[in-house]
Amino acid sequence: MTPDPQVPILQVEQVVHAYGGTPVLRGVDLTIRAGEIYALLGPNGAGKTTLIRAICGRLKPSGGRVRLAGGDPQAEPAVRACLGLAPQELALYAHLTVRENLEVFASLSGLKRAEVAPAVEAAMAVTRTADRAHVPVRHLSGGYQRRVNIAAAVLHHPRLLILDEPTVGVDINAREAVDAVIRALAEQGVAVLLITHDLEQAGGLATRVGFLSEGRKVLEGEPAALIADAFGEHVEVLVVVAADLAAHEEERVRALGLERGRATDVWTCLADDGYAAAARLDKALKAVGLPAREIRVRQPSLQNLFSLISEDRRAA
Repeated sequence: MTPDPQVPILQVEQVVHAYGGTPVLRGVDLTIRAGEIYALLGPNGAGKTTLIRAICGRLKPSGGRVRLAGGDPQAEPAVRACLGLAPQELALYAHLTVRENLEVFASLSGLKRAEVAPAVEAAMAVTRTADRAHVPVRHLSGGYQRRVNIAAAVLHHPRLLILDEPTVGVDINAREAVDAVIRALAEQGVAVLLITHDLEQAGGLATRVGFLSEGRKVLEGEPAALIADAFGEHVEVLVVVAADLAAHEEERVRALGLERGRATDVWTCLADDGYAAAARLDKALKAVGLPAREIRVRQPSLQNLFSLISEDRRAA
């Protein structure tokens, strides 16, 4: 039976929680439906880990409630069985093969003996790891290890899959392979809750994103709609310069309205006349003796939106 996409798999309603009197969650609401990929974003300390622990039934919130498949994951073991979790730290036995790992986790998940083999085959098929079935995990690339980690979490056919930083430490090709796995699971009707600091991944993969800040959900929606609403006709101009600028050279670059990006040699700004702005910056950088190696114009991203939200929160 295919899950009804209109019926929420997960409902978080006005959840609050505190540690030692210090509020960590401050009235969080969250709804996720079958086949949806929801990316939960926010800085360290925003409350993401505490919220996930509440969803997994590992803590009882101080207030509000969590409903998973209509039940209470904190009080009902059968409800927790609807959940799969692939943690950031690999939960695999390095000396065992892919198949051996999955057989172990299938047994630990409560599957009957006759169910183990077909569950392992299905998990390897959806995560595209069957070609490494007889390879010890320690000999796999980081990308394959991440996919096996996900396979271990879906052996019991969960209705909600939580992925905590599923592409940390992998290259672009491995990330794309993991993204394909996540999309395939969503197409099967699995609701996916993705916790990530990779905003590029979230923007390209998620159906919806939610931003947590200081225990509150401050923004939620479809990535493209949120970006369009925040930036309108503005575009982002990226300028690549030398990576080893002296302090006075960095001051010159900043004086042109550029801010350092995530890479040391990339500087960015927002403009409403993208290519004209790029031409002005090219000329201005040459005038101060810092010619650009490359200048690109692109649509604003979730990284720009995240920075905007962070600045607004700091100013408030």
